[in-house]
Amino acid sequence: MTIQINLALQGGGAHGAFTWGVLDRLLEDEGIEIAAISGTSAGALNGAALKAGLLAGDRAGAKASLARMWHEVAQLSDFRLSAWMQPFLPGFQAMTEIAQTMAPISSQGIAAQLYTPYVWGSAWRNPLEDIVRRLDFSKVCQAAGPRLFIGATSVRTGRIRIFEGQDITPEALMASACLPSVFQAVDIDGEAYWDGGYSGNPALFPLYDRALPDDVVVVSLNPFARPGVPKTPMDIQNRINEISFNSALLGELRAINFVRRLIAQGRIEQGQMKNVLVHLIADDELMTDLSASTKLAPSAALFSRLRSAGHAAAHCFLDQHRQKLASEPSLDLQALFG
Repeated sequence: MTIQINLALQGGGAHGAFTWGVLDRLLEDEGIEIAAISGTSAGALNGAALKAGLLAGDRAGAKASLARMWHEVAQLSDFRLSAWMQPFLPGFQAMTEIAQTMAPISSQGIAAQLYTPYVWGSAWRNPLEDIVRRLDFSKVCQAAGPRLFIGATSVRTGRIRIFEGQDITPEALMASACLPSVFQAVDIDGEAYWDGGYSGNPALFPLYDRALPDDVVVVSLNPFARPGVPKTPMDIQNRINEISFNSALLGELRAINFVRRLIAQGRIEQGQMKNVLVHLIADDELMTDLSASTKLAPSAALFSRLRSAGHAAAHCFLDQHRQKLASEPSLDLQALFG
């Protein structure tokens, strides 16, 4: 029997290669069908590459599409500067690398002071643009295949906008992945957008549609809990970002937990509200070990490690919780919020 699931794919810069491994493993299971994907930032790129590949060549096509995209991303030496800009700032990369090794100085903090994407004015170009535009949007936007929802944050209102169907353009994907300290805001129909992680990382509410299955599998890149108190500037800023990018997701999970309690108590009739079954695929130990700078500095070696970890985490999830799909949640929300 084929089980349909929804995927909720977090953003996390270069750490999104972990999600690549998760998707590869899920695609290897012929008994699982992906009905819908909600993605933010790197999760949005993964979702678009997956859908384009699925419609072009089924599961093998999806795996090839994901591999091709991450191979191209690996060619970027640093998200903060596209390759054509780096020769003009020869000292920037060296200074941030030195800062990375000199605790307690934060290379991210130095980068924020030395570099803003707006210094280039109209000459600036998004380093992800060529990669994004090579995706086949005639397939990304199709009604066939998994429904795809892409989240971005309005700079003006701070509210999330969900792009779906024909609204998913290269600009929408770049907006979803637009960290304001790294990329210039993306203009869509006169509205400026930043990374979707600020308002939903990722947004779960598009997956509440009655036509979609109850199971939502969250692929997490930002640990909910991190041991100890960060003390260096870099560690403090990284934890602030993790908390900020997890806050909207935790709010939605809290709402799901509340609705499930009301249903269990008989205070809401069955079928009146969606009884969402939440699952989680993560490797918090790995994400805790990786430095914050690796989110912005992609490399083939890092991607290989992350992909392998994602594949293993998905395999472990299926081994332990596959029987719960379509019947019960595997993530204990009561314990999460206890």
